[in-house]
Amino acid sequence: MRLAYLYSRYPVLSQTFCDTEMLELERRGYRLLLGSVHPPLTTLRHEHAARLQAPVHYAPPARILQLWQKRAQANGTWPQELIAQHERAYGPDFKAELRARNASYFAELFTRAGIQHFHVHFANRAAHTALFLQAMSGLPFSVTAHGQDFMSDLGNADLLREICAAAEFVAVETDYSARLLATRCPEAEAKIHRVYNGMDFTNFPALASPGYFSGPVKLLSIGRLVEFKGFTHLIAACAELRNCGLEFTCEIVGDGPLRDNLQAQIVAEQLTNHVTLTGSLSQQTVFEKLRNCDIFVLASVVDRGGASDVFPTVILEAMAASRPVVSTKLAGIPEAVQHARTGLLVPPNDTAALALAIDRLLRDQSMRVEFGRAGRARVEQHFQVATTIEPLVALFEQLAAGWPARVPEPAAVSPVKRVAYLIDRWPDPELPLLGTELQEMEKRNVAIVPFVCRLQDCVRFDAEMEKLVSRLQFLPDAMVIEAQWQANLTSVHELEDDRANQNHRVPGTLFLEQARFAIALRAPLQEQNISHVHATSSRALVCALMLKKLLGVTVSAAIESEPALPVRALRVALNECTGGRVSDPKLRAHLSGAFLLEQGGSKLLAKIAGRGRTWQKWSELLVLWS
Repeated sequence: MRLAYLYSRYPVLSQTFCDTEMLELERRGYRLLLGSVHPPLTTLRHEHAARLQAPVHYAPPARILQLWQKRAQANGTWPQELIAQHERAYGPDFKAELRARNASYFAELFTRAGIQHFHVHFANRAAHTALFLQAMSGLPFSVTAHGQDFMSDLGNADLLREICAAAEFVAVETDYSARLLATRCPEAEAKIHRVYNGMDFTNFPALASPGYFSGPVKLLSIGRLVEFKGFTHLIAACAELRNCGLEFTCEIVGDGPLRDNLQAQIVAEQLTNHVTLTGSLSQQTVFEKLRNCDIFVLASVVDRGGASDVFPTVILEAMAASRPVVSTKLAGIPEAVQHARTGLLVPPNDTAALALAIDRLLRDQSMRVEFGRAGRARVEQHFQVATTIEPLVALFEQLAAGWPARVPEPAAVSPVKRVAYLIDRWPDPELPLLGTELQEMEKRNVAIVPFVCRLQDCVRFDAEMEKLVSRLQFLPDAMVIEAQWQANLTSVHELEDDRANQNHRVPGTLFLEQARFAIALRAPLQEQNISHVHATSSRALVCALMLKKLLGVTVSAAIESEPALPVRALRVALNECTGGRVSDPKLRAHLSGAFLLEQGGSKLLAKIAGRGRTWQKWSELLVLWS
């Protein structure tokens, strides 16, 4: 069963429930593929991200997506009629053509990978994109609507109804959400299903005792620093508690647009010794803070745009950590927190009631322990992910009975060992024959996957480049590459040690640039069964040799007439290759591998490109090396 997830942006630190869901599906044997239209906004990653096996594919740069649009228009898959309908119905602010352009890439990716169904979290931009993806690929989709997305973010009731009508099913995270969505989309009521967000209890082992902490009582709140989290009310409540002479501290974990305003409020209320904004933290650090606090508080409200929390995962996490909860009687929160049993609930926007509830727990340690134990028991019984995911799995399996047996295209799953062409930058004037070379190799049944590390923004695309673009795979945004670098420091240090032990080292700036590319390329090369890496330039050769160390692949290289490496470093690097192509006879004389001599360099080679012998010999070498 091949299932894809489509996100507008992935990962997002506050959306850990998505990861918990996907990890549980993988545990049950689902093979997932993740698509993200946009890159993440931060390099910070939660520790559980390393456990997710699914590859993550990001849409290529905007300039490349424009060429995907032209390709779809040429091959007849471009949904022009649907775009026109959306522009008439919803107006230019909903960017129908942009959504379709984003969809064009994922429609081909999902089809090539043999995806049978894709699921979307959040009924907003990604769900809008799903309509075009479905039109272009014929793939069915489903969606999980969370609350803020369909309550305010999407911004059009008719579009919401269209999304729900097109989806195979719509999951919602609470009974409250199910009722609300059914009132807005009554025609889709039969396909709306409640699927609670679930907890992974490996992060919250049962405690022998909920704990008694000395010193001031520790309050904790966690969330994006946005209006509907109610942090202004929490800070105001802390001022009232301070005025009552109570000893406490309050940490607010998270970041967002209101940070400066909240800090100013803390200063104005003279609470700098009581209330701290910590910023975003890793998930494991957040879990540790939950285990070490006395009371968890989330003062959720409805903001001026109509958005609000619906079923905050962090409340379940606090209960799993055996912490008592103070929150508000809003949306689906009462479905998690039982008033006066696992915590205390107050009306939204009622600072006095919030302060009174916190005061009550501050003064009563035994109540805190009692509520904490009851909260843990409630989460164990109702909200473990193995339990909460059952309705979702049942829906997928019900659909699977009617899914066609989609077989991935050979390029997606072929057991044949494949060759990666490593392209440092593209378009590159030093590679005038790249398109011709790839075509000639394809004629000779050499399985090649071209990877582009950097897109040259200032170069205009000619007709040949436009033909080539759909074959190229582009490395993701620099934020993704940096996150992968930080998450793989053991491998990074191995590469740095290897360089330190070399007599003729690559310049440091070039090394760090290409090392980041190598770390980012490791997973896609493994995913696509690459056994040989061909570097198309001296810069790419630096990256290729790191991949040789990381993956054990063989390496070849084609060196430009003016290499980026010092002569001695270049000789050392080339002698680690199985072979390649060079244009300098003196350089060739120092090499031990099977190197072809390109007399006159790439320009002369362009003149003889029609001669099959050149490409035949090269294809035979690539097959031998792979």
